[in-house]
Formats: sequence, structure tokens, C-alpha cells
Amino acid sequence: MKSANDSASGSLLDRVKMESYMTISKEVKNLDMPWEKEYGYSQAVKVGDTIYLSGQISHDETGEIVGVGDVEAQIRQAYVNINKLLAEYGSSLENIVDETWFVTDIEAGNALAGKLRKEIYSGSQAVALTVVQIGRLAFPELLIEIKCVAKV
Repeated sequence: MKSANDSASGSLLDRVKMESYMTISKEVKNLDMPWEKEYGYSQAVKVGDTIYLSGQISHDETGEIVGVGDVEAQIRQAYVNINKLLAEYGSSLENIVDETWFVTDIEAGNALAGKLRKEIYSGSQAVALTVVQIGRLAFPELLIEIKCVAKV
């Protein structure tokens, strides 16, 4: 007699065994920021030919926020960090296919998006973009966080 946990494809135990064979290889990169271990996440994960970047913020090598009160400076520093992570995989900004901007002020984000993205991507429009306004980011000084996906 089958239990409620059994399905047409086999028992729960059979499905768990099968899933254990379906693990994927992940190559992880970090920027050695204290919050990586504190919050238990990676700055970037590569699976196959895809690189997934966690939302990047405007911190320097020591973890200090760059451009407090200046959204353009924060955007530029976030892209410095994005480029640094992509370089760890032998990649660059040219490989980004999708990005999401999380901003605390949609008007400021929209006012800079076109200008800065044209500069950063050398005029190319071959990157999908979503801009979302949120109430606050991880640190109160932050005005923007940029999350990306790149293909290599």
C-alpha cells in the first residue's frame, strides 16, 4: 500500500536518492567582506556558463561605504565591485545579460540609469534592466544595490 508521501514516480526516499545525483557544480567567489560570513552568502556563484552576482553595493576594499549621499558615486563603485567579481572568472561587464537596480529613490535612479549604463556598457543596450524602488537597503547609507547575471 502506498503512503500519502509516495507518488507515481516512486517513494519519497527514491526521489531524495535521485535528487542527490542531480547536484550541480558551483564555483564561488567573494570579496572578503565581514558580512559574507555573517549573513552566510556568496558574492558570486558560477554554474556552468552562468555567473550569478549577489546585489553589489558601493563599498571599498575595507568595507567602507563609498559615496554616502551621492547615488552616482555609489553606482560607479558598485560597478567597480561587479567588474572585480567578474574578473575572478575571467569575465567582464561585457558578459552581463541581466541586471536589477534596487534604489531608494526611483527618480534619482532613473535619471542616472541611461547616462551611466551607456558609459559603463560602451553604448550597448544588450543588457536587460529592471529598476525597483525599495524602502531601505542593508546599510542605511546605501542608495543603490545592483544584482547581475552574466554568461561566459
